[in-house]
Amino acid sequence: MTAVGEQTLRVSEIFHSLQGESTRAGLPTVFIRLTGCPLRCGYCDTSYAFSGGETLSIGRILARTATYGTRYVCVTGGEPLAQKNTLDLLTALSDAGYRVSLETSGALDIAPVDARVVRIVDIKTPGSGEVEKNRWDNLAHLRDTDEVKFVLCDEADYRWAVDRLEAHDLARRCTVLFSPVWERLAPRLLAEWILRDRLPVRFQLQLHKILWGSEPGR
Repeated sequence: MTAVGEQTLRVSEIFHSLQGESTRAGLPTVFIRLTGCPLRCGYCDTSYAFSGGETLSIGRILARTATYGTRYVCVTGGEPLAQKNTLDLLTALSDAGYRVSLETSGALDIAPVDARVVRIVDIKTPGSGEVEKNRWDNLAHLRDTDEVKFVLCDEADYRWAVDRLEAHDLARRCTVLFSPVWERLAPRLLAEWILRDRLPVRFQLQLHKILWGSEPGR
C-alpha cells in the first residue's frame, strides 16, 4: 500500500494570494489548484486547469505549502474531487494544522470529505450551461460551517437561485453566497436585488480580480 505522503495528484499551480471569495475573503491563503474538471461552465475563468500541470506527491505538496507560512489553505480547481487522492490531501493538510477549504462544483459527492474541511459548494445555474450536473444529494450533507455559492449570469439566474434558496431552506443550513459573473452581471444590480428582496445571503465580488484582473496565480 502506498503511503499517504507518496500518493500523487496532478497539480496545475500552487500559489500564495489573498482569498478572493467566501467568508474568508481577504485572508492570506495558499491555493492548491488541481488539474482537471468534468464540467464546462460558460463563464469558467480557470480553463487552463483543465489539462497540463505537474504530478506531485502529497508530501511535496505539503512541503511547498509550508514555505509560505500561512495557516489558511484552499484546495480548488478545476474540480478537485475529480481526483481520488484529493480526499487524502485534504486530510493530510488538516492533520498538519491548516485551516482548509475546498472549492467544488457541486457535481461530485462531498460526503467523504474530512469533517474539518470547509466545503464551498457551487450550485450551477441555467446560465452556467451545466445546471443538469448539480448533485442535489449534496445538500443533505451540508454543515453550518460549509458554504453554498451561486454564480449568477443575469436576472433569470438570480430568480432561479432565489427559488432554490427558498425550496431547500439553504440559509438555515449554511452561509449562502451570491456572486455576479465577472464583467457580465453588474455587481450593483445584484446588490440592489438582494436588498430589495431582503435575502438572507452574502453578496460577494471576486476580490482577486478587482486587485489583479484575470492573471493566473493571483
